[in-house]
Amino acid sequence: MLDEPPVRRLTVPMSKRKPQPDEPEIHNRKARHNYEILDTLECGIVLLGSEVKSIRAGRVSLGEGYVRATEIPLTLDLHSVRIDQYSNAGSLGHKPDGVRKLLAHKREIRKLARASNIKGMTIVPLRMYFKDGRIKLMIGLGKGKRSHDKREAIKEREQRREVDRAMSKRV
Repeated sequence: MLDEPPVRRLTVPMSKRKPQPDEPEIHNRKARHNYEILDTLECGIVLLGSEVKSIRAGRVSLGEGYVRATEIPLTLDLHSVRIDQYSNAGSLGHKPDGVRKLLAHKREIRKLARASNIKGMTIVPLRMYFKDGRIKLMIGLGKGKRSHDKREAIKEREQRREVDRAMSKRV
């Protein structure tokens, strides 16, 4: 046998996980109607495996949810968001209405805690989505709208639709 140089195998690094087409994006449409959103923040969420499976199936409700930020101890918690039981989890499942911990930087949590102490301000979940295989939650600092503000917003939206319809017919 001839002395041949050893064969070098090139290893190809694994590419980033490609987004799956079945990964849902859950919106809280009620929040934009009831609150004027002043600031938003993307944060992570601590979940169990059965919760992730249930979210992937789209069985989550953000409508009644809210976020509580405290400075002492420094925490950011998600309350009243219902993640339904995953049917195949059996007895190892999760509590559907449990309090879940949110992950954010300390300075962001302090900023939200101080802002939410002002009268009329609250932190609401806006949407839940997948990003690079992880579940993210977009939360917003909102100021409650009054009923006449809601009526004005509906009126403006209807006017915008009418203008768009008229413009599309002209073209």
